[in-house]
Amino acid sequence: MATRYLIRATGVARPGQLAGLGKALAAGGARLLDINQSVTFGMLSLEILVGLEHDSALEAALSEAGDTLDLDVQAIAVSGDDYQRWSEQASQPRLILSLLAPKLPAGILAEVGALTAEFGLTVELIHRLSGRESLEGNSPANGACVECWLRGSDAELESLREKALALGAQQGVDIAIQEDTIWRRHRRLVCFDMDSTLIKAEVIDELARRHGVGDEVAEVTERAMRGELDFQESFRERMSKLAGLDESVLKEIAAELPLMDGVERLMANLKRFGYRTVILSGGFTYFARHLQDKLGFDEIYANELVIENGKVTGEVKEPIVDAQRKADLLEQIALREGFTLAQTIAVGDGANDLKMLAKAGLGIAFRAKPVVRAQARQAISTLGIDAVLYLIGYREADLID
Repeated sequence: MATRYLIRATGVARPGQLAGLGKALAAGGARLLDINQSVTFGMLSLEILVGLEHDSALEAALSEAGDTLDLDVQAIAVSGDDYQRWSEQASQPRLILSLLAPKLPAGILAEVGALTAEFGLTVELIHRLSGRESLEGNSPANGACVECWLRGSDAELESLREKALALGAQQGVDIAIQEDTIWRRHRRLVCFDMDSTLIKAEVIDELARRHGVGDEVAEVTERAMRGELDFQESFRERMSKLAGLDESVLKEIAAELPLMDGVERLMANLKRFGYRTVILSGGFTYFARHLQDKLGFDEIYANELVIENGKVTGEVKEPIVDAQRKADLLEQIALREGFTLAQTIAVGDGANDLKMLAKAGLGIAFRAKPVVRAQARQAISTLGIDAVLYLIGYREADLID
């Protein structure tokens, strides 16, 4: 009957150590079952699970190899029960927990450790995706991100996300939790809301302000937020108040659109990695086209301003891009391009985006109001929109500025 051993080697990393240990294992007649190695700050941690069909002088050979290689080497016998427990744990679903912030406070580790323990989750691996801090102690240029791999069979995911959201708000850290699937690094379609997501503005409010009807439009928006009007009703009423606005104002606003932090870096990398990018906006095609020309979006879907004789008429062209149409368009584009919904990402900030966020394989509420953050599966509030790249799983070293 085979005997299993866990070989654990630690020490200062240097070339040739794996070869030396491999020779000792081969000389002892060991069969390789599993292996894991990491080097952190120059320190090696190597675990090798092996099986032996017969007694051998393995421990003596390993001890000798350790002395030669300047490593502390242990051989730990593994019982059948332990091996079965490890095997079952390895087959459990994996969750990815991402911590994002301009700087990560050390105390967050204790809080996350307590949270994962509460839900019976084992922390399998922790690694950093973001760049290193400078010697002067400055924050990484694009924020800090640490990723934790979790294992567990019975974690109530929605409850875990709810508690993680509350903990993150308390600590000033975004805590995103997603299931690890084959599609995580193979998403293909990214759909964005525009206003307050890709740009730091709500264009209809700016149009109303320039036209002298800012307060009237704000009152309609407030009624919609109270539930007195649905999106389509409120949109038509707000549009009617823009009747007579000169087209020159549109050009001025388009030229001055303030881009969201990180959007240029995000788009440069998404295009580099071959993602299809789409704007799905309850705003206006006039401004979405401007962003398409500037940033290279593949497609845009938004509402069409009716302009006659150089003036906005206040009329609305159908269909209006509301919450349901955003979700339907995401699905239609994915189907047309041959992608599964699991390969889609949606990013938005408002209630009008919730159906789209729920439909996508990865739905991200970006700098959203609390009610939207609470309903979305993922949320980013502390960093720029390029932090989406961390949630897809890219490291800083993978990215261009």
